[in-house]
Amino acid sequence: MKYISTRGQSPALTFEQAMLSGLARDGGLYVPETWPTLSADQIAGFAGKSYEEVAFEVMKPFIGDTFTDIEFLEIIHKAYAGFAHTAKCPLVQLDENHFLLELFHGPTLAFKDVAMQLIGQMFERALKRRGERVTIVGATSGDTGSAAIEAFKGLDAVDVFIMFPDGRVSDVQRRQMTTPDEANIHALAVDGDFDDCQALLKDMFNDFEFRDDVKLAGVNSINWARVMAQVVYYFTSAVSLGAPHRKISFTVPTGNFGDIFAGYVAKRMGLPIDRLVIATNQNDILHRTLQSGDHTKMGVKPSISPSMDIEVSSNFERLLFDLYDREGDAVIQLMDALKEDGTFALSQGATQKLHDEFDSGCCSEAETSAQIKRSYEDIGEVLCPHSAIAVKVANSIVRNETVPMITLATAHPAKFPAAVEAACGVHPALPERMADLFARDERMTKVENNLGAVEALIRERIGA
Repeated sequence: MKYISTRGQSPALTFEQAMLSGLARDGGLYVPETWPTLSADQIAGFAGKSYEEVAFEVMKPFIGDTFTDIEFLEIIHKAYAGFAHTAKCPLVQLDENHFLLELFHGPTLAFKDVAMQLIGQMFERALKRRGERVTIVGATSGDTGSAAIEAFKGLDAVDVFIMFPDGRVSDVQRRQMTTPDEANIHALAVDGDFDDCQALLKDMFNDFEFRDDVKLAGVNSINWARVMAQVVYYFTSAVSLGAPHRKISFTVPTGNFGDIFAGYVAKRMGLPIDRLVIATNQNDILHRTLQSGDHTKMGVKPSISPSMDIEVSSNFERLLFDLYDREGDAVIQLMDALKEDGTFALSQGATQKLHDEFDSGCCSEAETSAQIKRSYEDIGEVLCPHSAIAVKVANSIVRNETVPMITLATAHPAKFPAAVEAACGVHPALPERMADLFARDERMTKVENNLGAVEALIRERIGA
């Protein structure tokens, strides 16, 4: 399996090279040269298997010979050993044909753990074999950062710098990033929003002198391995409801488009998905694009669902690559227009392909709070704001009543206690293992939204 850039100007890489590189040197994102497929019999064979067994079979086609089968199985089992639920990603029934996929049973209570715990193990194994040390820099709207820190803290071959928008994450999210005391962990509070953090990260990757000097690597969803790991729970959940013998639909709360793109990949691999539904908050650029074909930035508005406060959705570029028949030059034109003018328009053909694959809906702040309250009062289910957005959108769109809908619950409600309590009167408690989170000392560095300043800080910290 080889990996190519969405912009078509970088050489093809192996899985290991693409994983350790993160962003392609032409500014594009890596995707598999071809989509591997699983037969209906293979998918049906997942029934009754453990999450780890399915993960091995789904991801094996993507990794080539990077790891032996024994190594990869060891990596998978170690990655998910710390999850609090035996199913890893269990389903909960909301009503007759609507199910919630709980993705928050990992160590930091968010779906990012599903991929990040795996990536931590893969990085450690690959770097030890290569005798190398890397500097991981990440940008987060809240959950990626804590998941990355949890996965990489204390590892010998990695320094980790996580940039987050100062004052725009929840207190729990911030403390999960700022309280670890391992020497290789550095939390950077950036004066800006998530898109500013993400732009700084991409600019670092495009500063080749800095990139090479510090041996820069990325674990944001720009890293293909993140998407690959998230594909697995589409298969496990769908099979538990009867796939491949019946179609399944999914609704996904998304800001950076990575989690729902994983569903698109699962469909390309042969999972019989009926509809993929994009659920957005008031930062609804993805919903507006689906409605009109017009992709225009209008400014990020802070919300009670901060992990979705994003306008530049990195993984949307991966979808654009397919919508434009894998023509890298077309993707370059679109991304250049977005960077320079803040807007681009999809072609008629690309718009039609988008409509063929996806539906969408958006949710206001008031609607999000109302859904949290409704879910608690009607069925006793306490939802985080992001999950509530997806449930609201899933309930509001017209769908085939014979096709089960799986809505992704991306975070534990205790990560957003103020928003949840204001909506339904319940203060969701942190799990016992995190009960002392607010008693721990914080350690972070405030930085300006300036590439040179951030790069200088990183060089100083690692002695480069």
